[in-house]
Amino acid sequence: MAETKLTPQDFAPLHSEREVQSLSRPSLSYWQDAWIRLKANRRALISLYIVIFLLAFTVVGPWFWTIDPSTIDPDQISQPPGANREVVVTAPYEPWSIDSIVVPASGMALVGEPTTQSIRMAWAPMPGAFGYRVYRNHFPVEPGKALGLPLVNILNPDETWFEDRLNLKAQDYYYAVVATDATGNRISDPVSVDVLPERVITAEEAIRRGIASAEEPPAIGTPLKMKLHPLGTDYLGRDMLSRLMHGARVSLFIGIFAPFAYVILGIAYGAIAGFLGGIIDQFMMRFADFVVALPFLLFMIVFKLAFSVGAGESGIFAMLIAMIVLLWPGTARLVRGQILQIREEGYVSAAKLMGANTNYLVLRHMIPNTMGVILVTLTFAVPSAIFTEAFLSFIGMGVAPPTPSWGSMCNEGIKTMLTTPHELLFPAALISITVLVFNLLGDGLRDALDARMRSRE
Repeated sequence: MAETKLTPQDFAPLHSEREVQSLSRPSLSYWQDAWIRLKANRRALISLYIVIFLLAFTVVGPWFWTIDPSTIDPDQISQPPGANREVVVTAPYEPWSIDSIVVPASGMALVGEPTTQSIRMAWAPMPGAFGYRVYRNHFPVEPGKALGLPLVNILNPDETWFEDRLNLKAQDYYYAVVATDATGNRISDPVSVDVLPERVITAEEAIRRGIASAEEPPAIGTPLKMKLHPLGTDYLGRDMLSRLMHGARVSLFIGIFAPFAYVILGIAYGAIAGFLGGIIDQFMMRFADFVVALPFLLFMIVFKLAFSVGAGESGIFAMLIAMIVLLWPGTARLVRGQILQIREEGYVSAAKLMGANTNYLVLRHMIPNTMGVILVTLTFAVPSAIFTEAFLSFIGMGVAPPTPSWGSMCNEGIKTMLTTPHELLFPAALISITVLVFNLLGDGLRDALDARMRSRE
Protein backbone atom coordinates (compact mmCIF):
# COMPACT_ATOMS: atom_id res chain seq x y z
CA MET A 1 0.00 0.00 0.00
CA ALA A 2 1.44 3.31 -1.09
CA GLU A 3 2.05 5.94 1.52
CA THR A 4 0.37 9.34 1.20
CA LYS A 5 2.61 12.24 1.80
CA LEU A 6 0.91 15.23 3.38
CA THR A 7 1.97 18.79 2.78
CA PRO A 8 1.23 21.97 4.78
CA GLN A 9 -1.24 22.99 2.08
CA ASP A 10 -3.39 20.00 3.01
CA PHE A 11 -3.99 21.50 6.44
CA ALA A 12 -4.93 24.96 5.17
CA PRO A 13 -8.49 26.08 6.16
CA LEU A 14 -11.15 25.95 3.50
CA HIS A 15 -12.68 29.28 2.46
CA SER A 16 -16.25 29.39 1.26
CA GLU A 17 -17.56 32.12 -0.98
CA ARG A 18 -20.90 32.01 0.83
CA GLU A 19 -21.43 34.77 3.39
CA VAL A 20 -22.50 33.60 6.80
CA GLN A 21 -25.42 35.67 8.09
CA SER A 22 -25.51 36.37 11.78
CA LEU A 23 -28.66 37.18 13.69
CA SER A 24 -28.36 39.62 16.53
CA ARG A 25 -30.96 41.06 18.92
CA PRO A 26 -30.34 44.33 20.72
CA SER A 27 -30.06 44.07 24.47
CA LEU A 28 -33.19 45.46 26.15
CA SER A 29 -33.83 46.28 29.75
CA TYR A 30 -36.90 45.00 31.57
CA TRP A 31 -38.73 48.33 31.22
CA GLN A 32 -37.77 48.79 27.54
CA ASP A 33 -39.15 45.35 26.74
CA ALA A 34 -42.31 46.11 28.76
CA TRP A 35 -42.84 49.35 26.79
CA ILE A 36 -42.49 47.49 23.47
CA ARG A 37 -45.02 44.91 24.61
CA LEU A 38 -47.39 47.64 25.83
CA LYS A 39 -47.22 49.42 22.46
CA ALA A 40 -48.15 46.17 20.74
CA ASN A 41 -51.40 46.09 22.79
CA ARG A 42 -53.62 48.48 20.82
CA ARG A 43 -56.37 48.72 23.43
CA ALA A 44 -53.93 49.54 26.21
CA LEU A 45 -52.11 52.09 24.07
CA ILE A 46 -55.35 53.86 23.09
CA SER A 47 -56.36 53.84 26.76
CA LEU A 48 -53.03 55.45 27.66
CA TYR A 49 -53.66 58.23 25.12
CA ILE A 50 -57.16 58.79 26.53
CA VAL A 51 -55.73 59.02 30.06
CA ILE A 52 -53.26 61.65 28.84
CA PHE A 53 -56.12 63.53 27.16
CA LEU A 54 -58.18 63.45 30.37
CA LEU A 55 -55.26 64.84 32.35
CA ALA A 56 -54.80 67.61 29.75
CA PHE A 57 -58.56 68.25 29.82
CA THR A 58 -58.33 68.64 33.59
CA VAL A 59 -55.11 70.66 33.94
CA VAL A 60 -54.78 72.62 30.68
CA GLY A 61 -58.46 72.95 29.71
CA PRO A 62 -59.42 75.68 32.23
CA TRP A 63 -56.57 77.85 30.91
CA PHE A 64 -58.26 78.00 27.52
CA TRP A 65 -61.94 77.80 28.55
CA THR A 66 -61.98 80.48 31.24
CA ILE A 67 -65.70 80.62 32.05
CA ASP A 68 -66.31 80.43 35.79
CA PRO A 69 -68.17 77.16 36.56
CA SER A 70 -70.30 78.95 39.16
CA THR A 71 -71.43 81.80 36.85
CA ILE A 72 -75.19 81.67 36.22
CA ASP A 73 -76.65 82.59 32.84
CA PRO A 74 -80.38 83.07 33.52
CA ASP A 75 -81.17 83.53 29.82
CA GLN A 76 -79.81 80.07 28.97
CA ILE A 77 -81.04 77.72 31.67
CA SER A 78 -80.93 73.99 30.85
CA GLN A 79 -79.93 74.66 27.25
CA PRO A 80 -78.81 71.55 25.33
CA PRO A 81 -75.70 71.59 23.10
CA GLY A 82 -76.26 73.45 19.84
CA ALA A 83 -79.28 75.39 21.14
CA ASN A 84 -80.34 78.56 19.33
CA ARG A 85 -78.40 81.54 20.75
CA GLU A 86 -80.03 84.31 18.72
CA VAL A 87 -81.48 87.25 20.64
CA VAL A 88 -82.95 90.58 19.52
CA VAL A 89 -82.39 93.92 21.24
CA THR A 90 -85.59 95.48 22.54
CA ALA A 91 -86.59 98.56 24.49
CA PRO A 92 -86.67 98.48 28.30
CA TYR A 93 -89.85 97.15 29.85
CA GLU A 94 -92.73 99.56 30.29
CA PRO A 95 -95.81 98.81 32.42
CA TRP A 96 -98.91 97.73 30.51
CA SER A 97 -101.46 100.49 30.07
CA ILE A 98 -105.00 99.24 30.70
CA ASP A 99 -106.37 101.86 28.30
CA SER A 100 -104.60 100.15 25.40
CA ILE A 101 -106.23 96.76 25.99
CA VAL A 102 -108.57 95.55 23.25
CA VAL A 103 -110.79 92.72 24.53
CA PRO A 104 -111.68 90.16 21.82
CA ALA A 105 -115.31 89.50 21.01
CA SER A 106 -114.89 85.81 21.74
CA GLY A 107 -112.25 83.38 22.86
CA MET A 108 -108.73 84.41 23.86
CA ALA A 109 -106.12 86.44 21.96
CA LEU A 110 -102.63 87.87 22.39
CA VAL A 111 -102.09 91.59 22.83
CA GLY A 112 -98.97 92.88 21.10
CA GLU A 113 -95.91 90.88 20.13
CA PRO A 114 -95.03 88.09 22.59
CA THR A 115 -91.42 88.19 23.81
CA THR A 116 -89.42 86.67 26.65
CA GLN A 117 -89.82 90.06 28.34
CA SER A 118 -93.60 89.70 28.65
CA ILE A 119 -96.60 87.95 27.12
CA ARG A 120 -99.86 89.86 27.21
CA MET A 121 -103.29 88.35 26.56
CA ALA A 122 -106.98 89.15 26.82
CA TRP A 123 -110.20 87.15 26.55
CA ALA A 124 -113.90 87.76 26.15
CA PRO A 125 -116.04 88.01 29.33
CA MET A 126 -117.64 84.70 30.30
CA PRO A 127 -121.29 84.57 31.47
CA GLY A 128 -121.79 83.94 35.18
CA ALA A 129 -118.12 84.44 36.00
CA PHE A 130 -117.20 85.72 39.45
CA GLY A 131 -113.49 85.57 38.52
CA TYR A 132 -110.98 83.83 36.29
CA ARG A 133 -108.07 81.45 36.69
CA VAL A 134 -105.15 81.54 34.20
CA TYR A 135 -102.98 78.47 33.47
CA ARG A 136 -99.73 77.98 31.54
CA ASN A 137 -98.64 74.65 30.03
CA HIS A 138 -95.80 73.32 27.90
CA PHE A 139 -98.19 70.96 26.10
CA PRO A 140 -101.35 71.60 24.10
CA VAL A 141 -104.56 71.94 26.11
CA GLU A 142 -106.70 68.82 25.63
CA PRO A 143 -110.11 67.89 27.09
CA GLY A 144 -109.82 65.95 30.33
CA LYS A 145 -106.09 66.74 30.71
CA ALA A 146 -104.37 69.04 33.21
CA LEU A 147 -104.36 72.67 32.16
CA GLY A 148 -100.86 73.31 33.50
CA LEU A 149 -99.35 75.67 36.06
CA PRO A 150 -101.91 78.01 37.66
CA LEU A 151 -100.52 81.53 37.33
CA VAL A 152 -103.16 83.77 38.89
CA ASN A 153 -106.67 83.89 40.35
CA ILE A 154 -108.53 87.00 39.18
CA LEU A 155 -111.42 87.91 41.47
CA ASN A 156 -112.87 90.69 39.27
CA PRO A 157 -115.20 89.49 36.46
CA ASP A 158 -114.49 92.66 34.48
CA GLU A 159 -110.71 92.12 34.50
CA THR A 160 -110.27 89.98 31.39
CA TRP A 161 -106.58 90.45 30.70
CA PHE A 162 -103.29 89.16 32.08
CA GLU A 163 -99.56 89.78 31.58
CA ASP A 164 -97.13 86.88 32.12
CA ARG A 165 -93.53 87.69 33.05
CA LEU A 166 -92.68 84.51 34.96
CA ASN A 167 -89.35 83.00 33.79
CA LEU A 168 -90.17 83.14 30.10
CA LYS A 169 -88.07 81.30 27.50
CA ALA A 170 -88.10 81.08 23.72
CA GLN A 171 -90.32 77.99 23.63
CA ASP A 172 -93.94 77.08 23.03
CA TYR A 173 -96.44 77.99 25.74
CA TYR A 174 -100.13 77.09 25.91
CA TYR A 175 -102.32 79.40 27.99
CA ALA A 176 -105.83 78.55 29.20
CA VAL A 177 -108.46 80.57 31.08
CA VAL A 178 -111.49 79.24 32.94
CA ALA A 179 -114.30 81.09 34.72
CA THR A 180 -114.77 80.53 38.48
CA ASP A 181 -117.65 81.15 40.87
CA ALA A 182 -117.54 82.84 44.27
CA THR A 183 -116.09 79.75 45.92
CA GLY A 184 -113.31 79.38 43.32
CA ASN A 185 -114.81 76.37 41.55
CA ARG A 186 -114.52 76.09 37.79
CA ILE A 187 -117.80 76.79 35.93
CA SER A 188 -116.77 76.91 32.26
CA ASP A 189 -114.74 75.13 29.64
CA PRO A 190 -111.27 76.58 29.07
CA VAL A 191 -110.45 78.98 26.28
CA SER A 192 -106.82 78.78 25.16
CA VAL A 193 -104.15 80.31 23.01
CA ASP A 194 -100.67 79.10 22.08
CA VAL A 195 -97.62 81.33 21.69
CA LEU A 196 -93.93 81.14 20.80
CA PRO A 197 -92.26 84.24 22.31
CA GLU A 198 -89.24 85.84 20.70
CA ARG A 199 -86.05 85.94 22.76
CA VAL A 200 -85.17 89.55 23.48
CA ILE A 201 -82.70 91.51 25.58
CA THR A 202 -82.26 95.17 26.41
CA ALA A 203 -79.18 97.06 25.28
CA GLU A 204 -78.10 97.63 28.89
CA GLU A 205 -78.42 93.93 29.71
CA ALA A 206 -76.50 92.97 26.55
CA ILE A 207 -73.63 95.28 27.53
CA ARG A 208 -73.63 93.94 31.09
CA ARG A 209 -73.48 90.34 29.87
CA GLY A 210 -70.61 91.13 27.53
CA ILE A 211 -72.36 90.35 24.23
CA ALA A 212 -72.41 94.00 23.11
CA SER A 213 -69.95 96.89 23.29
CA ALA A 214 -70.54 99.84 25.58
CA GLU A 215 -68.76 102.12 23.06
CA GLU A 216 -71.32 101.24 20.38
CA PRO A 217 -74.61 100.33 22.10
CA PRO A 218 -76.80 98.15 19.87
CA ALA A 219 -79.94 99.67 18.39
CA ILE A 220 -83.41 98.23 18.97
CA GLY A 221 -84.00 95.30 16.62
CA THR A 222 -80.32 94.40 16.31
CA PRO A 223 -79.78 90.62 16.36
CA LEU A 224 -77.09 89.38 18.76
CA LYS A 225 -75.67 86.05 19.86
CA MET A 226 -75.76 84.87 23.47
CA LYS A 227 -72.60 83.39 25.00
CA LEU A 228 -71.48 80.07 23.57
CA HIS A 229 -71.88 76.95 25.71
CA PRO A 230 -70.59 74.02 23.59
CA LEU A 231 -71.98 71.35 25.93
CA GLY A 232 -75.02 73.33 27.04
CA THR A 233 -75.92 74.57 30.51
CA ASP A 234 -77.33 73.02 33.66
CA TYR A 235 -80.54 73.81 35.53
CA LEU A 236 -79.04 77.05 36.89
CA GLY A 237 -77.57 78.20 33.58
CA ARG A 238 -73.98 77.25 34.45
CA ASP A 239 -71.64 76.19 31.65
CA MET A 240 -71.42 72.39 31.46
CA LEU A 241 -67.97 72.29 29.80
CA SER A 242 -66.42 74.45 32.50
CA ARG A 243 -68.07 72.41 35.26
CA LEU A 244 -66.85 69.15 33.70
CA MET A 245 -63.28 70.49 33.58
CA HIS A 246 -63.29 71.69 37.19
CA GLY A 247 -65.21 68.60 38.29
CA ALA A 248 -62.51 66.44 36.72
CA ARG A 249 -59.96 68.12 38.98
CA VAL A 250 -61.87 66.95 42.04
CA SER A 251 -62.71 63.48 40.71
CA LEU A 252 -59.24 62.73 39.30
CA PHE A 253 -57.49 64.24 42.33
CA ILE A 254 -59.39 61.89 44.63
CA GLY A 255 -59.11 59.05 42.10
CA ILE A 256 -55.30 59.36 41.79
CA PHE A 257 -54.10 60.78 45.12
CA ALA A 258 -56.09 58.41 47.35
CA PRO A 259 -54.96 55.20 45.53
CA PHE A 260 -51.37 56.46 45.44
CA ALA A 261 -51.44 57.08 49.20
CA TYR A 262 -53.00 53.78 50.25
CA VAL A 263 -50.93 51.78 47.74
CA ILE A 264 -47.75 53.26 49.27
CA LEU A 265 -49.05 52.35 52.73
CA GLY A 266 -49.91 48.84 51.54
CA ILE A 267 -46.45 48.40 49.96
CA ALA A 268 -44.67 49.31 53.19
CA TYR A 269 -46.96 47.18 55.33
CA GLY A 270 -46.83 44.12 53.04
CA ALA A 271 -43.06 44.35 52.54
CA ILE A 272 -42.41 44.40 56.29
CA ALA A 273 -44.80 41.52 56.95
CA GLY A 274 -43.43 39.38 54.12
CA PHE A 275 -39.77 39.98 54.95
CA LEU A 276 -40.01 39.42 58.71
CA GLY A 277 -42.35 36.41 58.44
CA GLY A 278 -43.22 34.19 61.39
CA ILE A 279 -45.41 35.40 64.22
CA ILE A 280 -45.04 39.06 63.22
CA ASP A 281 -46.29 38.26 59.72
CA GLN A 282 -49.28 36.36 61.07
CA PHE A 283 -50.19 39.15 63.50
CA MET A 284 -49.86 41.88 60.83
CA MET A 285 -51.98 40.00 58.30
CA ARG A 286 -54.71 39.25 60.84
CA PHE A 287 -54.88 42.98 61.52
CA ALA A 288 -55.18 43.55 57.74
CA ASP A 289 -58.07 41.05 57.68
CA PHE A 290 -59.72 43.03 60.48
CA VAL A 291 -59.42 46.28 58.47
CA VAL A 292 -60.96 44.59 55.42
CA ALA A 293 -64.01 43.67 57.49
CA LEU A 294 -64.70 47.30 58.50
CA PRO A 295 -67.72 48.85 56.69
CA PHE A 296 -66.58 51.71 54.46
CA LEU A 297 -69.81 53.75 54.50
CA LEU A 298 -70.07 53.58 58.29
CA PHE A 299 -66.54 54.88 58.73
CA MET A 300 -67.18 57.53 56.08
CA ILE A 301 -70.00 58.84 58.27
CA VAL A 302 -67.77 58.62 61.37
CA PHE A 303 -65.00 60.62 59.68
CA LYS A 304 -67.48 63.28 58.52
CA LEU A 305 -68.64 63.67 62.11
CA ALA A 306 -65.06 63.65 63.40
CA PHE A 307 -64.05 66.45 61.01
CA SER A 308 -67.28 68.40 61.67
CA VAL A 309 -68.51 68.19 58.08
CA GLY A 310 -72.06 69.47 58.21
CA ALA A 311 -75.00 68.93 55.88
CA GLY A 312 -74.42 70.52 52.48
CA GLU A 313 -70.63 70.73 52.99
CA SER A 314 -68.06 68.90 50.89
CA GLY A 315 -66.49 65.92 52.66
CA ILE A 316 -63.44 65.60 50.38
CA PHE A 317 -60.92 65.36 53.22
CA ALA A 318 -63.04 62.86 55.14
CA MET A 319 -63.40 60.79 51.98
CA LEU A 320 -59.62 60.75 51.41
CA ILE A 321 -58.93 59.70 55.00
CA ALA A 322 -61.54 56.93 54.81
CA MET A 323 -60.02 55.55 51.59
CA ILE A 324 -56.45 55.66 52.89
CA VAL A 325 -57.31 54.07 56.24
CA LEU A 326 -59.54 51.29 54.90
CA LEU A 327 -58.37 50.35 51.38
CA TRP A 328 -54.67 49.48 51.83
CA PRO A 329 -54.98 45.76 52.83
CA GLY A 330 -55.47 44.58 49.23
CA THR A 331 -52.11 46.01 48.14
CA ALA A 332 -50.46 44.74 51.33
CA ARG A 333 -51.56 41.17 50.58
CA LEU A 334 -50.22 41.29 47.01
CA VAL A 335 -46.86 42.75 48.03
CA ARG A 336 -46.50 40.30 50.93
CA GLY A 337 -47.04 37.37 48.58
CA GLN A 338 -44.41 38.70 46.19
CA ILE A 339 -41.91 39.32 49.02
CA LEU A 340 -42.40 35.77 50.39
CA GLN A 341 -41.51 34.43 46.95
CA ILE A 342 -38.59 36.78 46.23
CA ARG A 343 -36.84 36.36 49.59
CA GLU A 344 -36.16 32.71 48.73
CA GLU A 345 -34.40 33.59 45.46
CA GLY A 346 -30.68 32.94 45.08
CA TYR A 347 -29.65 36.54 44.52
CA VAL A 348 -31.24 37.52 47.83
CA SER A 349 -29.33 34.78 49.65
CA ALA A 350 -26.13 35.90 47.92
CA ALA A 351 -26.74 39.49 49.02
CA LYS A 352 -27.21 38.29 52.60
CA LEU A 353 -23.91 36.40 52.48
CA MET A 354 -22.19 39.56 51.26
CA GLY A 355 -23.45 41.43 54.33
CA ALA A 356 -26.42 43.34 52.92
CA ASN A 357 -28.66 44.76 55.64
CA THR A 358 -32.46 44.58 55.78
CA ASN A 359 -33.09 48.03 54.29
CA TYR A 360 -30.83 47.26 51.33
CA LEU A 361 -32.50 43.91 50.66
CA VAL A 362 -36.02 45.36 50.79
CA LEU A 363 -35.38 48.61 48.91
CA ARG A 364 -32.82 47.35 46.38
CA HIS A 365 -33.98 43.83 45.57
CA MET A 366 -37.46 43.04 46.79
CA ILE A 367 -39.62 46.13 46.15
CA PRO A 368 -38.12 46.86 42.67
CA ASN A 369 -38.97 43.30 41.67
CA THR A 370 -42.57 43.84 42.73
CA MET A 371 -43.00 47.10 40.75
CA GLY A 372 -44.92 45.31 38.00
CA VAL A 373 -47.55 44.09 40.47
CA ILE A 374 -47.60 47.50 42.17
CA LEU A 375 -48.19 49.44 38.93
CA VAL A 376 -50.98 47.09 37.88
CA THR A 377 -52.56 47.38 41.32
CA LEU A 378 -52.37 51.17 41.11
CA THR A 379 -54.01 51.33 37.67
CA PHE A 380 -56.86 49.12 38.89
CA ALA A 381 -57.21 51.14 42.12
CA VAL A 382 -57.66 54.47 40.30
CA PRO A 383 -61.00 53.62 38.59
CA SER A 384 -62.24 52.05 41.82
CA ALA A 385 -61.50 55.28 43.71
CA ILE A 386 -63.13 57.42 40.99
CA PHE A 387 -66.25 55.28 41.11
CA THR A 388 -66.28 55.44 44.93
CA GLU A 389 -66.09 59.26 44.82
CA ALA A 390 -68.84 59.41 42.21
CA PHE A 391 -71.06 57.10 44.25
CA LEU A 392 -70.55 59.00 47.52
CA SER A 393 -71.16 62.35 45.80
CA PHE A 394 -74.23 60.92 44.08
CA ILE A 395 -75.80 59.96 47.41
CA GLY A 396 -74.82 63.29 48.96
CA MET A 397 -71.94 62.10 51.19
CA GLY A 398 -69.03 63.33 49.08
CA VAL A 399 -68.55 66.57 47.18
CA ALA A 400 -71.45 68.96 47.78
CA PRO A 401 -72.67 71.72 45.42
CA PRO A 402 -71.69 74.26 44.29
CA THR A 403 -68.27 72.55 44.13
CA PRO A 404 -68.45 70.53 40.91
CA SER A 405 -67.45 66.89 40.62
CA TRP A 406 -68.63 64.27 38.19
CA GLY A 407 -70.56 62.44 40.89
CA SER A 408 -72.32 65.55 42.23
CA MET A 409 -73.15 66.61 38.66
CA CYS A 410 -74.82 63.24 38.10
CA ASN A 411 -76.76 63.77 41.32
CA GLU A 412 -78.01 67.12 39.99
CA GLY A 413 -78.62 65.85 36.44
CA ILE A 414 -80.78 62.89 37.42
CA LYS A 415 -83.46 65.29 38.67
CA THR A 416 -83.99 66.64 35.14
CA MET A 417 -82.94 63.63 33.07
CA LEU A 418 -86.32 63.34 31.32
CA THR A 419 -86.38 66.94 30.07
CA THR A 420 -82.65 67.80 29.78
CA PRO A 421 -80.72 64.50 29.59
CA HIS A 422 -77.41 66.18 28.69
CA GLU A 423 -77.00 67.30 32.31
CA LEU A 424 -76.69 63.63 33.34
CA LEU A 425 -75.25 62.17 30.14
CA PHE A 426 -71.95 64.10 30.00
CA PRO A 427 -70.66 63.52 33.56
CA ALA A 428 -71.87 59.89 33.52
CA ALA A 429 -70.09 59.32 30.18
CA LEU A 430 -66.83 60.76 31.54
CA ILE A 431 -67.02 58.54 34.63
CA SER A 432 -67.67 55.47 32.47
CA ILE A 433 -64.89 56.29 29.99
CA THR A 434 -62.36 56.99 32.75
CA VAL A 435 -63.12 53.76 34.60
CA LEU A 436 -62.98 51.78 31.36
CA VAL A 437 -59.66 53.17 30.08
CA PHE A 438 -57.91 52.71 33.43
CA ASN A 439 -59.10 49.10 33.56
CA LEU A 440 -57.90 48.46 29.99
CA LEU A 441 -54.58 50.17 30.76
CA GLY A 442 -54.16 48.05 33.88
CA ASP A 443 -54.89 44.91 31.88
CA GLY A 444 -52.26 45.91 29.30
CA LEU A 445 -49.68 46.69 31.98
CA ARG A 446 -50.28 43.31 33.58
CA ASP A 447 -49.56 41.55 30.30
CA ALA A 448 -46.51 43.73 29.57
CA LEU A 449 -44.91 43.46 33.02
CA ASP A 450 -45.63 39.81 33.77
CA ALA A 451 -42.55 37.77 32.92
CA ARG A 452 -44.61 34.59 32.71
CA MET A 453 -46.52 36.04 29.75
CA ARG A 454 -43.26 36.15 27.77
CA SER A 455 -42.67 32.43 28.14
CA ARG A 456 -46.03 31.68 26.52
CA GLU A 457 -45.23 33.61 23.35
